[in-house]
Amino acid sequence: MAGAGGGANDVQWCFSQVKGAIDDDVAEADIISTVEFNHSGELLATGDKGGRVVIFQQDIENKSQAQCRSEYNVYSTFQSHEPEFDYLKSLEIEEKINKIRWLPQKNAAQFLLSTNDKTIKLWKISERDKRPEGYNLKEEDGRYRDASTITTLRVPVFRPMDLMVEASPRRIFANAHTYHINSISVNSDNETYLSADDLRINLWHLEITDRSFNIVDIKPANMEELTEVITAAEFHPLQCNTFVYSSSKGTIRLCDMRASALCDKHSKLFEEPEDPSNRSFFSEIISSISDVKFSHSGRYMMTRDYLSVKIWDLNMENRPVETYQVHEYLRSKLCSLYENDCIFDKFECCWNGNDSVVMTGSYNNFFRMLERGQRRDMTLEASRECSKPRQVLKPRRVCAGGKRKKDEISVDSLDFNKKILHTAWHPEENIIAVATTNNLYIFQEKVN
Repeated sequence: MAGAGGGANDVQWCFSQVKGAIDDDVAEADIISTVEFNHSGELLATGDKGGRVVIFQQDIENKSQAQCRSEYNVYSTFQSHEPEFDYLKSLEIEEKINKIRWLPQKNAAQFLLSTNDKTIKLWKISERDKRPEGYNLKEEDGRYRDASTITTLRVPVFRPMDLMVEASPRRIFANAHTYHINSISVNSDNETYLSADDLRINLWHLEITDRSFNIVDIKPANMEELTEVITAAEFHPLQCNTFVYSSSKGTIRLCDMRASALCDKHSKLFEEPEDPSNRSFFSEIISSISDVKFSHSGRYMMTRDYLSVKIWDLNMENRPVETYQVHEYLRSKLCSLYENDCIFDKFECCWNGNDSVVMTGSYNNFFRMLERGQRRDMTLEASRECSKPRQVLKPRRVCAGGKRKKDEISVDSLDFNKKILHTAWHPEENIIAVATTNNLYIFQEKVN
């Protein structure tokens, strides 16, 4: 399906692995806040609220055996961000990783960008399996030798050693955002990237840390007139001059950087007229877009709001070409979801490798597969009960009202503390990563 044909419902998904502690009492620092495959799918990175980045590597030995091709093992773990304090504003800046974005690989090393609310860092992940020995001026333990005792010259040599994976910060991009950063996106020119906060979007060069260009600024002169904020932004995968950003009002603006230096005037505005029959007190809150993602082809983009996923054709602005209800059965529960703040949860979404299926999360540790060609959909669950090796996931169904069937779950028994906000799909294979609160589940296509 990702690389080949076949839709979500033709694929049988089975459990592969689960990462993280099983404890019921979850430490705040261990809550996963972002999940991202690199461009080949060989590496999978997660960030958490404790500021840590954990990278998993696909087991190459098993790649030839289709049965266990998606064994991912810990490759590197490092502390990306630390908690800080802004003394000028008397504000604590938490270490939580908001986003991770991989750069396309250019040499043996891998590079990724990670950001918390204020500071973006470029990390280099490299391997070392040799060490130099036989220095003339230094002992093996690093002490300097007395130059007068050196009578012969040696040629230093490299000796094999155990593989070491090192993560080192190469660039720190700071002090450019007044508000909290919600998005970073690497441009297809592989030289620049954007970072977006609630009111502004900045353009950076990967080599230059002391200046960025402000390309969008929606801050009103009088903050009392503020009616919307930026919720997500992304560069087009193929056109380096094009990017989109979504707003809390449910609109998406496409901007062309060739038009002007400050892209306050959009090239296209994607907005669907509101259905008056669905108008309620919560309409504005649930129409806020929590994620926007271009398809790999660059022809479509997908947006996620609280109740639905919409697919837009970039050539048609007035309405989406496809709309999928994620959990329509929650429409009658919006009042209680508002009271427990769940209505403000920000669900992300992702495409499979060939843009034929999209995936997004829901409550009760459910996640949804939405197949575009057949207009079919499926609800699956990430839980410890379904975590035997190669156990096939059974589709789940929620009963919104009336008489409940045997295999259905009542909407009243859904656990809103268990939610899947972050998901990722391997770029070439049917392997998915799904983050529950502090666990990372990896599922793959069942191979007969």
